[in-house]
Amino acid sequence: MNLSLKSFFIISALCVTLTAREIKPAFIMKSRALVNDFVIDALKVYVANDEGSVEIFDLEKRKKVGEIFLKPYRTTKGDLVNVKVLSVDRFNRKTLILSTAKDGYRNLWLHDGRKLIPIITKERKMVIKEARFIDDKNFALATLGYDIIKYTLNDDYKIFNNHIEESAFSDMELSEDKKSLAAVSESGQMSLIDLKSGKILRQPKPLNLDNVYKLDYKKGNIITAGEDRRVGVYPKDRKPYFIKSDFLIYCVALSPSGKYGVYSANEDSDLVLFEIKSGKKIHTLTGQKSLPSTIKFFDENGLFSAGYSNEIYYWYLKDKNSLE
Repeated sequence: MNLSLKSFFIISALCVTLTAREIKPAFIMKSRALVNDFVIDALKVYVANDEGSVEIFDLEKRKKVGEIFLKPYRTTKGDLVNVKVLSVDRFNRKTLILSTAKDGYRNLWLHDGRKLIPIITKERKMVIKEARFIDDKNFALATLGYDIIKYTLNDDYKIFNNHIEESAFSDMELSEDKKSLAAVSESGQMSLIDLKSGKILRQPKPLNLDNVYKLDYKKGNIITAGEDRRVGVYPKDRKPYFIKSDFLIYCVALSPSGKYGVYSANEDSDLVLFEIKSGKKIHTLTGQKSLPSTIKFFDENGLFSAGYSNEIYYWYLKDKNSLE
């Protein structure tokens, strides 16, 4: 992190109410529409929204500095409809964009910094739910029917297409080295998948007994968010365990080190920060006005969260009682 941004976050932190148990947002950024996904790349946040664009926010300026627009499509009745941008990812100054298309299919786009390039169009009749970079030419795709696909631009084909199970796909996350992928379904089963062969490396006994909404995967640790009000915790070197909540858990995230986790805890949209090793709760993050749907750490000391609204929240976590 450069010194100016670090100083900015420290100054922001001094302006919020901060205790050992409760933290308020340091600042809030507003999208033009409901936020479906976002990705942090260096000092910018790329936000996928419900009105057909990816907005680019500068973290030093705390404002929107750019936008990638997708054209609306025309229905059979002749009406123009804004596409929904379902997922967004960044790699090597390029943006991967997944959007809705006519007849329920999906379009996948690559933005190279100047123009949009179609990768997979609705003519392929694919219902992709999530798309992530593996590298410049290869992507990991997940369909609604829970096919995990490795797709390459080199010859425009699928390197593998593995149908994982009959339950509908929920979420996936790639490892930092892009060699494996953790995925989860509505059955609650978590699967670790090799990205070279497409083979399942591990399917541990599920900690969630029902639909899993989200998961995260950092430094070999995996956590899941379940409809059964459980946070499933699969530590790299320890026995799996779960944390029970009093409300449906819609979202989870891990810090870059994998040492800390956070989950949406209650109907007030509070987030709870906890230690992966012990399960000990450290802080409660309050002030979000919508049910969280996406949480991502900026670094060990701060995280962003968005929900079913147009707001993106930033919390600064570092104080004398936390994460030392």
